[in-house]
Amino acid sequence: MDIHSIEKAPSQDGYLFSRGQAWFAFAMTLALMIFDYVDRQVIVSLFPYLKAEWGLSDKQLGALVSVVSVTVAAGALPVALFADRVSRVKSIVAMATLWSLATISCMWARGYSQLLAARAVVGLGEAGYGAVGAALIASHFPARLRGALLAGFFAAASVGSVLGVMLGGVIAARWGWQAAFGVVGLPGLVLALVYLKVRDYRTVRLDPALDAKRRSLGEATRHIVKVLARSRTMLWVCVGGAAQLVVVSALWSWLPSFLNRVHGVAPAQAGLKAALVVLCGAAGSVIWGALVDRVGTRHPHRKLVAMAVLCVASMVVLVVAFGLPLAAPAQFALIALGGFMATCTVGPVSAIVIDVIHPGVRATGASVLALFQNLFGLAAGPFVAGVLSDAWGLVPALTATPLCALVAAAAFVMAAGSYESDKARAAEPVDPEPARLSPNALA
Repeated sequence: MDIHSIEKAPSQDGYLFSRGQAWFAFAMTLALMIFDYVDRQVIVSLFPYLKAEWGLSDKQLGALVSVVSVTVAAGALPVALFADRVSRVKSIVAMATLWSLATISCMWARGYSQLLAARAVVGLGEAGYGAVGAALIASHFPARLRGALLAGFFAAASVGSVLGVMLGGVIAARWGWQAAFGVVGLPGLVLALVYLKVRDYRTVRLDPALDAKRRSLGEATRHIVKVLARSRTMLWVCVGGAAQLVVVSALWSWLPSFLNRVHGVAPAQAGLKAALVVLCGAAGSVIWGALVDRVGTRHPHRKLVAMAVLCVASMVVLVVAFGLPLAAPAQFALIALGGFMATCTVGPVSAIVIDVIHPGVRATGASVLALFQNLFGLAAGPFVAGVLSDAWGLVPALTATPLCALVAAAAFVMAAGSYESDKARAAEPVDPEPARLSPNALA
């Protein structure tokens, strides 16, 4: 095999093109992440209107949120395979166009089935965006900046959720719930056109043995199963990241309805108050991401231990907030604190996964985390809370769902034992001989 056919991965210590190009790519990717989540979360402040107009159950309402994450999970790997092989920038432009058009189409839904189908298409458009966007950012910047930048990138999801919850309630109160979808869907189309100016990193060529694993969805799926079986870090971080997102997604999706039903807050004001909690989560993801990075400066495995501690702390705060009979101001303050703490894993898990995978399949590897986070975290939280609410009531449901943080904490403790060795293995130069290719190259 010709050793010169193997293209080296982007430098780990400098900017890929220039500082200006890197920050432009970051700003554009961040902006699209905001509107990705505006379009996802606008629905939650519309729950009271949909429940009143169509008589929907809480399980049905929760499914309108969860179906987006289900289709995101289903499409994440195929999109990431395409992005790793062809173009990250073109993939992102196509995704943003599709999810924006699908969001706009929701305004013409005339029944629950039509709205559910349109929301599913929103998820198909958003599939793979987090993984591909994270890979693009990580490749533009030096390795020393990735943890904080990825925390900021994923914090944009919180900002988008804030705007979605807030705008949905305000627009629906003035012009009706249908108009909310039309207004929030337009900016994504504009950003998609501007994104064509972002510079892509060159596709990393791999030896045939490794390249085959990203050519076929079946091959990639089988390889992912092997990677998860061989890499304890990848497996446990995926489990932990998903479990903690059950807590976050249930809180964000049902808080407007909680405030409306339990405290009698009007839907528009409930959306604004819930947006404050989501904003606390956005701040928390950045602050905790930087803190976790600092804790792991000398001993990287301590990052995972710190995340486990924070998960347990967020669980305690939220269980107390929803489970004890507190005055409304004190309860809301605790909910806001819990929301601030619950996003503690959002940035670090992505940085850790990128640390332990080969640069040539960075988007594909990150899509494994995205699949777990969407299918077992973001999709599960709203739906499970809705099912529990139909059975027990909304307050007991919101008291029980934070217990998933215990699963997250246990998974991060398990991952701490293998993180440093897996990280060192991923940083080794690629061996051009297929026979000597490390079985954990994707890990």
